[in-house]
Amino acid sequence: MSGGYDDRDGKIWVDGTLVDWRSAQVHILTHAMHYASSVFEGERAYGGKIFKSREHSERLIQSGRLIDFEIPYTVDEIEKAKEDTLAANGLSDAYVRALAWRGAGEDMGVASARNPVHLAVAVWSWGNYYGDAKMKGAKLDIAKWRRPDPATAPSQAKAAGLYMIATMSKHAAEAKGCSDAMMFDYRGYVAEATGANIFFVKDGEVHTPLADAFLNGLTRQTVMEMLREKGITVHERHIMPDELEGFEQCWLTGTAAEVTPVGQIGDYNFEVGALTRDIAQSYETLVRS
Repeated sequence: MSGGYDDRDGKIWVDGTLVDWRSAQVHILTHAMHYASSVFEGERAYGGKIFKSREHSERLIQSGRLIDFEIPYTVDEIEKAKEDTLAANGLSDAYVRALAWRGAGEDMGVASARNPVHLAVAVWSWGNYYGDAKMKGAKLDIAKWRRPDPATAPSQAKAAGLYMIATMSKHAAEAKGCSDAMMFDYRGYVAEATGANIFFVKDGEVHTPLADAFLNGLTRQTVMEMLREKGITVHERHIMPDELEGFEQCWLTGTAAEVTPVGQIGDYNFEVGALTRDIAQSYETLVRS
């Protein structure tokens, strides 16, 4: 598959029907386009099996509820939609994007309770999210934008609107030759990268920011469980920026990122050490088991 994401061969599942890729379009007055009333999931299929598929479908429904709409499909129906879309495109190793949004309808303003909610599923082949950084370590900028107070936005929803500052931060990072940016939260604590959670290593123990102002990723949860099964102490806590200097290793986690080592954040350098390599390999083995 090549070309722009709007001009490809294949099928996209939209509201119960597999349609030609190029025909999967929405009206210009779609509410989500104007007011960010949409939620999504990023998933990966390995050998035809989507890793933690059901958990992703459950989170999609919960994200919709957190931004005040009900997705008109059950978890089982979403699961079937993803399976059908993979089969229709002949893919076994793929990225899977499920998306729900408020469409065009009777309302055109901030309120949109009378507008229908739609669901779509698209799949495509996608390699390493950070390219060769997967092997040698990503270089991260430090973003000027911060993750908001959960009293300001629903931080546990995978909602499109929450990614606006992530997009701006990643663009600024790429302009500096970086792969991504690390973000602080509204209090000034270390939070995450623009689309991935973050982990640090010091003296054989792992430290990761407490997910109280950003999404508690499914990959994050999986990696913490793996570490504890290996007998490694994991500290979920608030991390101050000045602690970065004392950490020895660092990695990112996410469905797209998988487990990606970090070599540099701003002026701070990290080694791609044995624990980072081990957890990356263990994760790769797990998702393909």
